[in-house]
Amino acid sequence: MQYRELGRTGWKVSTISFGAWAIGGTWGQVNDDESMTALHRALDLGVNFFDTADVYGDGHSERLIARLRKERSESFYVATKAGRRLSPHAAEGYNRENLTAFVERSLRNLNADALDLLQLHCPPTPVYYMPEVFDVLDDLVRAGKLRHYGVSVEKVEEALKAIEYPGVQSVQIIYNIFRQRPAELLFRETLSRRVGVLARLPLSSGLLSGRLTQASQFASDDHRSFNREGAAFDKGETFSGLGYERGLQAVEALRSWVPAGQTLAQLALRWILMQQAVTCAIPGGRRPSQVEENMGAADLPALSDETMRAVDAVYAQHAKAQVHNRW
Repeated sequence: MQYRELGRTGWKVSTISFGAWAIGGTWGQVNDDESMTALHRALDLGVNFFDTADVYGDGHSERLIARLRKERSESFYVATKAGRRLSPHAAEGYNRENLTAFVERSLRNLNADALDLLQLHCPPTPVYYMPEVFDVLDDLVRAGKLRHYGVSVEKVEEALKAIEYPGVQSVQIIYNIFRQRPAELLFRETLSRRVGVLARLPLSSGLLSGRLTQASQFASDDHRSFNREGAAFDKGETFSGLGYERGLQAVEALRSWVPAGQTLAQLALRWILMQQAVTCAIPGGRRPSQVEENMGAADLPALSDETMRAVDAVYAQHAKAQVHNRW
């Protein structure tokens, strides 16, 4: 496993980390025993950073990670999120009372005295223009409830605004072969400000695993089943905002560029790590086999210039017009 510094925290975190959305239960049926085995396997392989949220299984994901801490002696970092419990999910809900309540609930779920990293969970754009929200987060740090805080965003513009606040240590954003816009400007700015970048949905909701086909079906409790076309419902999260058929075509164009002995998922993850601005990619993993495949990408050699150009060409042909200027 390789490690990179996260923002100005002084932490060195695993470049392939563990995204815990799937074990919360919104990617189809999950088994807690299998989820725990996957979490343990991640630790075995050198992962020391786990990303979760208070809404992943209504806190279930956080509670599984608390169980992991109880069962293992190794130290590791946990990033969670707050804000999406609001209903309606409106900017005015990001106030002191609600944020404090969300933090206290996550502290209980994680059985922790302080949250390592709290991220605002894709708040409405006006929140980034409300300094009082970030003042609350600063106060929670001073109170010892948070060690650090950051943001999870939907748009590059939101990230650029967020990093103007001096307390923001990290930005979590969709970045993968099918969503390349963050590399144009944002990464330069995060590097100059020493802000960490967490690449979420690095495998494009499973498209870049290479295992999905036109015949693939998703369970009714899997969010991909009701947003198969990717774009409108969830701000481009599912399948990177690509329609499913177009995404499959792009995957087929990538297959011939997978290095011998590797998988498409490993190519996709190694491609992300070619960007020094990225602190880590956070693929999900419900099963130990997925964890082992994903973590194997951390120690792979750099991709060749020819392969990087080929990936750019696939993006230009199959994805850029559909997603690049949207988010």
